Amino acid sequence: MDENVLDIKEYRGEGYRPLIYFGAWRVAILRWIETTLPEKITYLERHTQTDEVFILLEGQAALILGGNGPMVTGLERHVMEGGKLYNVRQNVWHSVIMSRDAMILIVENQDTGESNSEYYHLIEIQKKEIMGMGV
Repeated sequence: MDENVLDIKEYRGEGYRPLIYFGAWRVAILRWIETTLPEKITYLERHTQTDEVFILLEGQAALILGGNGPMVTGLERHVMEGGKLYNVRQNVWHSVIMSRDAMILIVENQDTGESNSEYYHLIEIQKKEIMGMGV
């Protein structure tokens, strides 16, 4: 197929992979990687200039949310359902935990990254709380 007519992308590896870029946005796939295990979550991130949309395509996953203040305040686990759109608002601390067979579609601004994101390194009690959450 001519890529000027239809661009088909697929990703079956581990972790995060942007696949389609257009204008100001990108579409990526997130597949299970060891850092999405509850016991491997060491930080939450937030994006200071954009929302971020998550859509569970396969498996099981949960969003871990930590409020939208200057630091993480409380941790909340939100189990994702397949086919629903989860729009994590600008400045909300978040991470994701996933089953090994999980795949999530992510839509975000193309320039989302370290220059417009912040990272909160969890303290031990918060890490233990996440470990108890499971997928």
